[in-house]
Order: sequence, then structure tokens, then C-alpha cells
Amino acid sequence: MSFNKALFLAIVVIIIDQISKIYIKTTYAIYGGFEVLGLDWFRIHFIENEGMAWGVELPGNYGKLLLTVFRIIAVAGIIYWLNDSVKKKGSKILIVAIALILAGAVGNIIDSVFYGVLFNDSHGQIATLFSDEPYGTWFHGKVVDMFYFPIWRGNLPNWLPFWGGEQFTFFNAIFNVADVAISVGVGLLILFNKKVFK
Repeated sequence: MSFNKALFLAIVVIIIDQISKIYIKTTYAIYGGFEVLGLDWFRIHFIENEGMAWGVELPGNYGKLLLTVFRIIAVAGIIYWLNDSVKKKGSKILIVAIALILAGAVGNIIDSVFYGVLFNDSHGQIATLFSDEPYGTWFHGKVVDMFYFPIWRGNLPNWLPFWGGEQFTFFNAIFNVADVAISVGVGLLILFNKKVFK
């Protein structure tokens, strides 16, 4: 697979990611959404986070800025890895996996870098693109997540240590297209590691 084809794949995924995020952000207020096909376990549920996996935040005033700068450096490394793998005629699976990881990383970086100055606040209202009153500053945007699969909800058995009797939701994570791309890319590397890393 050529570098240009891999880059095209990444760009397509980034466009899908950004269209879905902009649609959700300009259609629903925060925590808004709907059940997909009337299924209780597949929902579109709009939330925002500071940009780390599972909504983890770095402490301090510069935590978000450091995270975004780190991501930009990581993307440069991923682009180098992709180019190097193409030059060395790496397997198609490897190149597709790297392209997906690249697309996911760039997709979430766009939110972090630009969304703070492009949109107004989503709390209690639907956000406006190119708002005169943006909610943040450059490099301090929040990442838009929307896919929610609460497959099972209930109380855990009392005999379980620590969490017995507490309410639990199996698959509580809320994520976006960029997160899916990263997960699929990493999954391909793990699943086909013997073929990919000869």
C-alpha cells in the first residue's frame, strides 16, 4: 500500500469523525441524544471531555496544553512510522493500522486545538459553529464524544468484594469515531502481530 493511499484513508476517517462531531455539537445540548433504532443499549449521548482516554484530566493550568503538545509530537512520530513502514514495504495490515491510529489522533487533536475558539458553550444550549462568544481558547478545546453502549445495567452481586451491591453499567465508556479508529488500529496490530512485526 502506498503512502498516498494510507494518507487518503486517514483523511477519510478524519472527515467522518469531524462531520459526526460537528453534527452532534450543533444539534444537541450537552447530555442530549437519542436511542439508535429504539435500542436501549445503543445510544447517541453527547458529552465533552478534556481529551484523555476515559475522561482523565491532567492537573494544573497547563495540563491540557501539555497533553495537546504531546499529541502533536506523537502524530509527527506516527507519520514518520507510516512513511518508514511504506518504504520498507510493510504489510498492508500494518499500514492500514498506522493510518487508522494517525486518523484517530488527528481527529481528537482538531477538537483540542480548535473547538475552544470555534464553538460557544454546549451546556443548556445547542452550540453555534463560528460563535462570537467561544467557550475556550486555542489548544483548550474539549473533545466531543457520542457513542454509548450501556449493554447491561444493574446491581452487582453482594458477594463480590469491594463493589458488591453497587450499581454497575457494562460498557460505560462514551467515545467517538476517532477513538474507534485508534482502537481498531491497535486491535489490528495486536491481532496480527506475527504478520505485522516479522
